[in-house]
Amino acid sequence: MSTSDDVKQLENRRYQAMLDGDAQLLDELLSDQVVYTHSFGERDDKESYLEKVRSGFFVYHEIEHPIEQLTVTDEYAVIVGQMRASVTNNGELRKLNNACLAVWVREGDAWKFLAYQPTPNP
Repeated sequence: MSTSDDVKQLENRRYQAMLDGDAQLLDELLSDQVVYTHSFGERDDKESYLEKVRSGFFVYHEIEHPIEQLTVTDEYAVIVGQMRASVTNNGELRKLNNACLAVWVREGDAWKFLAYQPTPNP
């Protein structure tokens, strides 16, 4: 399996963990330095993001996440794509339609999720 395939598989696991509300898997995938920006403008670090997953603040019902571009080096991977989802966010059902940028970095022998930036599509 190529490094690009590894990163795609990790990205699929991350989105599946979001759908499953699997904070344990997300804890394994996320870098301790993660910055997760939401389409409503709020930012989370690792602990605040995982707490929102654990508490049910975010409940994802469906997610589509096509990858449009993937750039991989020995140290980082940058994913450009889309994220369309149905999510209950703090009790309110929302439909998301975002362009997004995701960054994975090498930490030792493992890839870790470092940053996420969505931008709502017009």
